[in-house]
Amino acid sequence: MDDVKFGEILLPGDEDTQNRREGAVRKKFWPTFKKAVRQIPFSRDVVAAYYCALDPLTPTKVRGVLLAALAYFVMPIDMIPDVFAVIGFSDDIAVFTAAFAMVSRHIRPKHYEAADRALADEPEGMRTI
Repeated sequence: MDDVKFGEILLPGDEDTQNRREGAVRKKFWPTFKKAVRQIPFSRDVVAAYYCALDPLTPTKVRGVLLAALAYFVMPIDMIPDVFAVIGFSDDIAVFTAAFAMVSRHIRPKHYEAADRALADEPEGMRTI
């Protein structure tokens, strides 16, 4: 992911780019999510989008949009560094909200069920549902 230029992360990209993003999202999603969960008002949707993006039955363009948004979420470099309390994830939330609005009809009940199971498996303090 180091060769992705700033700003390019928001574009769905070609298959190679999507594969790199998917690898980064798979590796970094849960650690980043755990740091941000209290600041994300719609964490269930974020986790459902994660499962939708990794679902091979999701259309390629939808996967591309979601992977781009999720990759922006897990990237250590963005517009507002995530280390700043409260506002640090605000740009990530804005990017995800835009992506989610574009593709939300592709997020299926099975993705929400997987999100519910994943969130239920978190320690008591991490649950958001």
